[in-house]
Amino acid sequence: REETVSTIQVDFQSGEKFDLKYVDENGDDKVPVIMHRAPLSTHERFISFLIEYYGGAFPTWCAPVQVCMLPVQESCMDYTQGLADELTGDFFRIEVDNSNNTFNKKIRTNTKRKIPILLIIGEQEVADQTVTVRRYGSRDQETISRADFIAMLQGEVKQRKMLREPMGSIL
Repeated sequence: REETVSTIQVDFQSGEKFDLKYVDENGDDKVPVIMHRAPLSTHERFISFLIEYYGGAFPTWCAPVQVCMLPVQESCMDYTQGLADELTGDFFRIEVDNSNNTFNKKIRTNTKRKIPILLIIGEQEVADQTVTVRRYGSRDQETISRADFIAMLQGEVKQRKMLREPMGSIL
């Protein structure tokens, strides 16, 4: 399907409404005709277009929450919070799910939120200074070093990577 996003409007009312005037070549006051140009339409319309296009499952670089960290137990919170603080300091949008939910419910809840990356952090990850990465739309998990994860995240965001097709793809 074809989408129309941009608009150009000729507004005959706003000049009068806001008491705008200009002086013409004869020295007379005139009310201007105003042209509104919105190459990406209204912000609301553009955002609704993106939500529909991606089916709410945004790529990492434009997701409202890019990474949700899921500590397996309380003893993992210091490591989890340290990583969260480091990533937040680098302007990534991070959440830590420190709810009292079971671990499986944490995964289910944050998967339903369509967060692109879930980081699972247990005792083994703390001991090895690693993270287990689970991506939205996949049950596969990969354990990688903390440094490799940060580099991977930085690369995805910088390059605006698309790791899968949008759900509402029109291309």
